[in-house]
Amino acid sequence: MHTTFPPLSSSPSPSFQSSPSINASPSKSSPNLAAPPLIVLSPCAACKILRRRCDEKCVLAPYFPPTEPQNFIIVHRVFGASNIIKCLQGLPECQRSDAVSSMVYEANARIRNPVHGCVGAISQLQKQVIKLQAELAKAQAETVSMQCQRDNLVALICKEMTTQYPQETMNRVLPQQQLNDDATTCYLDDKDFASTWDALWT
Repeated sequence: MHTTFPPLSSSPSPSFQSSPSINASPSKSSPNLAAPPLIVLSPCAACKILRRRCDEKCVLAPYFPPTEPQNFIIVHRVFGASNIIKCLQGLPECQRSDAVSSMVYEANARIRNPVHGCVGAISQLQKQVIKLQAELAKAQAETVSMQCQRDNLVALICKEMTTQYPQETMNRVLPQQQLNDDATTCYLDDKDFASTWDALWT
């Protein structure tokens, strides 16, 4: 006896529909924000030499940048760091830059001349000023003297010319014949010319 089984109906296999893929990148890309530049705070020359931390409230930082360590070395050698800080703290900010410049100048002068310091340099400059003033006064006196000599010479020449050549002989309104007759009297001969200049320079 044979048992017959009904044919298996082919059931459709379940279909799995893939979900739409999610795009990782958005359709409209957001603009890339530029990262702020990294600011590397370098300690000032004073804090670097003193080997201490340099913060934003450092009194010495605005006047001793890290690019000019030699200025702080000289000032620190002569005055000391504590005295520099006390001096700056006792002054308003508008006067601190001039104070630092003065300390740098005085420290350099003290190193060049340990005995007199900047006083010796100032004294030397004052001597030069006095010497130049004396030379200027001498030159001015010589200028005035030369001007007086020139004025006297011009006056003497005019006097000699007036004495030797009266005004009527210099008048241009005279007839041509009279001018021709008197033409020879309008020039100095060699003897009169030499005597005139000898009188001027004696």
